[in-house]
Amino acid sequence: MTKSLSIGTVSVGDDQPLVLIAGPCVIENEEHTLRIATALCEIAAKVGGALIFKASYDKANRTSVLSYRGPGLDEGLKILDKVKRETGLPVLSDVHDVSQVAAAAEVLDVIQIPAFLSRQTDLLVAAGKTGRVVNIKKGQFQAPWDVENAVDKVRSTGNEQIMLTERGASFGYNNLVTDMRSLVIMRRTGCPVVFDATHSVQLPGGSGSSSGGQREFVAPLSRAAVATGIDALFWEVHNAPDRALCDGPNSLMLSDVETLWRQMMALDRVVKGKK
Repeated sequence: MTKSLSIGTVSVGDDQPLVLIAGPCVIENEEHTLRIATALCEIAAKVGGALIFKASYDKANRTSVLSYRGPGLDEGLKILDKVKRETGLPVLSDVHDVSQVAAAAEVLDVIQIPAFLSRQTDLLVAAGKTGRVVNIKKGQFQAPWDVENAVDKVRSTGNEQIMLTERGASFGYNNLVTDMRSLVIMRRTGCPVVFDATHSVQLPGGSGSSSGGQREFVAPLSRAAVATGIDALFWEVHNAPDRALCDGPNSLMLSDVETLWRQMMALDRVVKGKK
C-alpha cells in the first residue's frame, strides 16, 4: 500500500483508482497547449478518470543544441497557470535548476525532477522545501532501490508528498528497457508509483540529433504496468505526433487516448479488486 496524496481534486495512491498524467512533451505555444488540455479534460469527463496535465516549459536535456526547448520559465508558467484556471486541472512540469524552483512552485501542483537529475541533492532539497508534491523520475542509470536515496533527500525537508516514476533503464546504445519488477520495488518506499509509458519507448539520441521512439509499444507496456500494480500512468500526448516539436516518435496520438484510457481503467479495477 502506498501513501495517498491530494493533488488538487485528484487523489493518488492508497489503492485509489488509476490516475493519468498526460499532455504534450513541451509547450509549443499557448493555443496548442490549451487545446490539448481541453481535449484531455473532455476525455476525462467521458471515461470518468482522474487527470493531471503535464507539459514542460523548458527541455534542458534535448539531444541537440539546435532542438526546440520550449518558451522558457516565465512564459511557460503563465501558460500553465492559464491551463489551471480554464480547465481546473492540476498541472505538472519539470525543473532543471534550483533557481527555477520558487517560481515554479507558485504555479505547479507537482514539481517534477527529471530522470537525468534524480541524484542532484540541491535540486531535490529545494523542491522538497516548497511543500509541493515532488515527482522524482528514476534515472535511466539507476537501479530501482537507488531511488530510496532521492526520496530521503526530499523527506529531509519534512515533505512526505513524493511520487516516483519509472521511465525505463539504459540497455546498450540508444535503447531503454523497462523492468516491471522496479514498479513493485519502488512501491516499498511507500510513495505512489507512476509508470511513464511514453518515455519508456523512447530511443535516446536514436535519430542522431534527436531521440527516436517506438510509439507502437506504449499500449502493451501500459497494460503490463497497470497489471503489475501502479498508482498513475504517464503519457505524452499530441494531436499530430509526427509534427511535434519534441518527443513525437514516442508520443501517443490524442485520438487514441480515450480507448486506451478506458482499457487501463478497467484493468486497474480488476487488479485493485474494484467493481
